[in-house]
Amino acid sequence: SFGEFSSKFATAAAQAPHLGDPEVITSEVGTHPLPIARDDVDLYALTHNETSTGVTMPILRPDGAAAPAAGGGLVAVDATSGAGGLAVDPAEFDAYYFAPQKCFGSDGGLWLALLSPAAIERTAQVAASGRFIPAFLSLADALANSEKNQTVNTPAIATLYLMAEQLDWMAAGGGLEWCVARTRESSGHIYEWAQRGAVTTPFVADAAARSLVVATIDFDESIDAPAIAATLRANGIVDIEPYRKLGRNQLRIATYPSVEPDDVRALTACIDYVLERVA
Repeated sequence: SFGEFSSKFATAAAQAPHLGDPEVITSEVGTHPLPIARDDVDLYALTHNETSTGVTMPILRPDGAAAPAAGGGLVAVDATSGAGGLAVDPAEFDAYYFAPQKCFGSDGGLWLALLSPAAIERTAQVAASGRFIPAFLSLADALANSEKNQTVNTPAIATLYLMAEQLDWMAAGGGLEWCVARTRESSGHIYEWAQRGAVTTPFVADAAARSLVVATIDFDESIDAPAIAATLRANGIVDIEPYRKLGRNQLRIATYPSVEPDDVRALTACIDYVLERVA
């Protein structure tokens, strides 16, 4: 747990009446913890990217953990803001699930998941256990329909259309490697710009943990960062406000694959323009 969305998963796991109490490994915002391998762990629940803080964690099976085929726990990853914009090795997870409203340029309200053979086997075991599972939340039903190129319920066609268009665009560019190169270029420019500035600093101190898809930049207390964002918004440059619950004097900038790196460079020039006049 190291941000808004991973903490929500931890809370939900603790409240679930059919689960044992989870062990929650927490770190301060702006950092990420690492899972600890244990023989009695049934599921390692990881988050690839924290949209709220701009922190990315490596998706790796815990060091020393047995593979699921040998009795080890499954690795499940919330990847909503990272999928499609961050590198990942499918051998390192069993369930990688996300909604398409971030890197895939579509709308929310739809979830997708990549499942390993071990995760598919576990899905069948849970479905056959007799535990009540609402049909709308049944992974077994979703999987059975997916294998037939069907859906359990009827999703919005526009959502599927937008995602299909984005996938075609990503594939034409060169796939995930090409997408990651774009997010690295855009986020790298922002972090370098922030490090050069007299009143700006990357919020995430560890460069290896800085997200490639969500850059968070702190401002000196002499600068009102929300006022900068409001000024830009009034001039048609929108959606760079910080995460509300984090409460920091910062800007938060999306650098998903579909964001043009040249637009990111133009954005920092606009921020500099406003900062010069604020000063």
